[in-house]
Amino acid sequence: MTMKMIAACAVLACATGLFCSKLQASSLPPELQPLVPAGALGGQAKLSVWGFEVYNATLWVAPGFLQTAYEQHAFALELAYLRDFAGSDIAKRSVSEMRRQKAISPLDETRWEGQMRAVFPDVKAGERLTGVNLPGVGAQFRAKGRVLGEIRDPEFAKLFFGIWLSPQSSEPRMRQSLLAQVPPVVPSTSTSSPR
Repeated sequence: MTMKMIAACAVLACATGLFCSKLQASSLPPELQPLVPAGALGGQAKLSVWGFEVYNATLWVAPGFLQTAYEQHAFALELAYLRDFAGSDIAKRSVSEMRRQKAISPLDETRWEGQMRAVFPDVKAGERLTGVNLPGVGAQFRAKGRVLGEIRDPEFAKLFFGIWLSPQSSEPRMRQSLLAQVPPVVPSTSTSSPR
């Protein structure tokens, strides 16, 4: 197979939405290692809406991560944007998606959207934003190797990351792909026999 044919196959695979390993790193970036100790790849997915590619998402999880209790575990979710977006639009859309999981009081909605607007920068295609779940504390947001800010509210973090990880996610296939390498929860079995 010639180099030209290999390149053409790679372009075709990316264009048809097949996994492209060069788009995402498969190991936890060094700056996230203290926040997600021994973090491993949970899964990767691409969000496309009406044929427009929005971002590639990568989830890194710590050992023992449980899908059903994601808010109780350290993890990092990276979004590598494929289009330009205003930070204010990302904040507004995030609140809308958070509402899918449960009713949010107007006070919390206003406060959380304001906090996200203060933290989220405008992004250009090719830039990455990373959210880190801080169990029992809230969420930390990072870009270009630096901390953008934190929203110290565990309920906010649960609903925000639930956009991708909750069973109520508007993108269930994306959720499934992000959790593809996370071991499923195995029901415990009792070893004692009934008497």
